[in-house]
Amino acid sequence: MAEQIALKDVSLQFTAKPHAFTVLEDISLSLQKGEFVVLLGPSGCGKSTILNLVAGFLQPDTGRVLCGGKIIQKPGPARGMIFQQPNLFPWLSVLDNVTFGPRLGRHRKEDVNAEAMDWLARVGLQGFEHHAPWQLSGGMKQRVALARAWLPGPEVLLLDEPFGALDAQTRLMMQELLRSAWLETDTTLLFVTHDVEEALFLADRILVMSAKPGKIVEEIVSPFGRERDIETLAEHPQYSEIKHHVLHRVRQEAKRHLNTL
Repeated sequence: MAEQIALKDVSLQFTAKPHAFTVLEDISLSLQKGEFVVLLGPSGCGKSTILNLVAGFLQPDTGRVLCGGKIIQKPGPARGMIFQQPNLFPWLSVLDNVTFGPRLGRHRKEDVNAEAMDWLARVGLQGFEHHAPWQLSGGMKQRVALARAWLPGPEVLLLDEPFGALDAQTRLMMQELLRSAWLETDTTLLFVTHDVEEALFLADRILVMSAKPGKIVEEIVSPFGRERDIETLAEHPQYSEIKHHVLHRVRQEAKRHLNTL
């Protein structure tokens, strides 16, 4: 498998009064093409900062961030991003929200609309293409954001707690939709969450991060296989053991973070 994303010895400081503080320290990680990797760790450990580095919104102080072997210097269409809030344009219809980016790129409207309708059908929004965002539930808005991010065909999709604001049932449905779309497209996914169960259901690999300064302290390779079912996952003989181990490790780091405040 080809290495799609790589961070090599990356460190980053943020300037704050009275002193600068180190957000990330000596981070090295890689994602293979088509892999689903989850970053898990306490608040403030730098998970979202890693996404912003890969997206090209930030540059490291030291080290390198690469996509396809090339140093990332700025945002680009090869790397899409989904945030916790869907950030839809309230004055545009669902279809116009989904096609906004490609239309700016001067793609033919007929071609873009046809592909957008296909994505809206995949995420269960067929028949809602002419609705306004205010007419949608929170879960439906996030499905629009999912279709919008995937429409341009990014090589890498970065997801910053995209389901964190949803109720439990809607969150489970969105996790299943995301996995289904990922398996169909073979896009490389880097996903941030605080939720251990979400990480276990979604990931090929889980990277556990330390309290600040953020470091990768453990890698957990999923034994569950890609064709997993959210309703039967807990029956896997290793599920409880791995869940307990990951939860314990994350809680250790969270407590350590509180002790440093």
